[in-house]
Amino acid sequence: MDEPYNGMSATALGHLSWIKSRHSNPSGNCVEVACLPGGEIAVRNSRHPGGPVLVYTQAEIAAFLQGAKEGEFDRVLS
Repeated sequence: MDEPYNGMSATALGHLSWIKSRHSNPSGNCVEVACLPGGEIAVRNSRHPGGPVLVYTQAEIAAFLQGAKEGEFDRVLS
């Protein structure tokens, strides 16, 4: 596996266990995440499983999840 970077192909990361929310709809409109060997977290669009990924640190994902839990991003759905 290449050193992970933003925009790389998900297939270049090798075999990963991708997970998505149980709230995802059946038409495939969901975001999937996977833990990388170095501790980073990869994010991809399930409609394009071999497409580009974004790579985040655990601290970045933790901050985002906390903000989501507190409703900080609710306005983007309005």
